[in-house]
Amino acid sequence: MENTTALLSTAYFAPIQYYCKLIQYPNVIIEQWENYSKQSYRNRCNIYGANGALAISVPVVKATNKKVLTKDVKISYDTNWQKLHWKGIESAYKSSPFYEYYIDDLERFFNQKWDFLLDFNLEIQTEISEILEIENKHSLTEDFIPLDAHDITDFRNVIHPKPSREINDTEFAPQFYTQVFGDKHGFIPNLSILDLIFNLGPDSSYYLESCLK
Repeated sequence: MENTTALLSTAYFAPIQYYCKLIQYPNVIIEQWENYSKQSYRNRCNIYGANGALAISVPVVKATNKKVLTKDVKISYDTNWQKLHWKGIESAYKSSPFYEYYIDDLERFFNQKWDFLLDFNLEIQTEISEILEIENKHSLTEDFIPLDAHDITDFRNVIHPKPSREINDTEFAPQFYTQVFGDKHGFIPNLSILDLIFNLGPDSSYYLESCLK
């Protein structure tokens, strides 16, 4: 690791890889001035359901212009997606070792409303960091940071849910851990941080350390 600063996009219940950056880098910057990118971790996460990996997404208000800044993206409540996400997470993890231990801390994210996606995600990150007992160190960009910026390791396009869009991360090596439906579908790496905390509980932060290269 040559640089000490990581540049990340915002993320909804971010993947394990994302939280590895939070513990690995002394400085973390979250991009808010980029043009919002659809079908990314910015508004979705992957959990482990009974039929394998399951993507759940936060619907956002469609912009009047083709481009909208991430900081200006609003959450849509036209559908009761919070109830659907809550039920999906319950179905996926109710039988996991630490579901009952942590679920009460997360309930507010499925019954309270936030206007902006960025604020919502940052509040989730704060709660997850407390659960993991890691420092929630980050700042927001004051302007858009170009792709060729020096002294920064840019993960905005590296951490992506689509394999075709994902860029190889030489600093991340996911390790095996026991998952609820692992006997049916095998080990699925780099799911949402929810999968980790519900399955490993207090050992989650040690697991994050084990994934660093």
